[in-house]
Amino acid sequence: MNLEGCFTAMITPFNPDGSVDLEGLKRNVQHQLEGGVAGLIPLGTTGESPTITEEERIAIVKTVVAEVNGRVPVIVGTGSNSTAKTIKATQQAKELGADGALVVSPYYNKPSQEGLYHHFESIAEGVDLPIIVYNIKGRTGVNIETPTMKRIAEFKNVVAVKEASGDINQMQDVIRETDLVVLSGDDGMTFPLMGLGGKGVISVVSNLLPDKVSELCQLMLDGNNEAAERLHNELAPLFEVAFVETNPVPIKKAMELKGLAAGPVRQPLWEMVPESEEKLVTVLKEMNIV
Repeated sequence: MNLEGCFTAMITPFNPDGSVDLEGLKRNVQHQLEGGVAGLIPLGTTGESPTITEEERIAIVKTVVAEVNGRVPVIVGTGSNSTAKTIKATQQAKELGADGALVVSPYYNKPSQEGLYHHFESIAEGVDLPIIVYNIKGRTGVNIETPTMKRIAEFKNVVAVKEASGDINQMQDVIRETDLVVLSGDDGMTFPLMGLGGKGVISVVSNLLPDKVSELCQLMLDGNNEAAERLHNELAPLFEVAFVETNPVPIKKAMELKGLAAGPVRQPLWEMVPESEEKLVTVLKEMNIV
């Protein structure tokens, strides 16, 4: 599985009544493939995974796998704050045809570094599927420190890390001290991280502009840093406003305004406040996206 380029952390589109919009999901998959993404990641936190039922999970994974039809890797978000539930979800993803799993570090529990290590040890040994570790202290409350990441990287099926720690020095340490593929977990950090040796991004903004984010990654992979910097600067206002409120609230609104399948968010998330929506619309219009 080639883990270079733009991997989209897909939103889950909902119908007005709150049910999963599977037809809209199919259209979004095609939009992504036409945009040249390197892979798709349904059911991550951008996909509102904590609010998705077991039946919906199965339907979403089946739909994405079938629609992709082997053209790019499908990496399913399976992480939770229960090791046992994460193993079960990862095994289920494998059975449904996933090519890999994105496993966020446990949230709310705040395990120790030793607890984090054994959490990933149990998952890696419990399911024979490539695993991308997702490190995002801002959502989980605990950072996976580099010495711990080095130990986790020793498991043969742990192949990459989605780095959203917000600490560029830590990201550089992980690139230097492990053999893991390091992918940015923050759109705005893609350009600098790839300049340090990162291989791409697990992107939120590519839900809206898969072609542009894919192009940015490819320019960096090709060593065309000047063109990549120009594109990064062009996209920077969108990278910022896409997180003016909790993800995925702004990106789903942006997709709706562009005519893509998105729909509402599920509670406890809520629609954007007028001031935030105004900022989003202003950027989208200035960039001729809507």
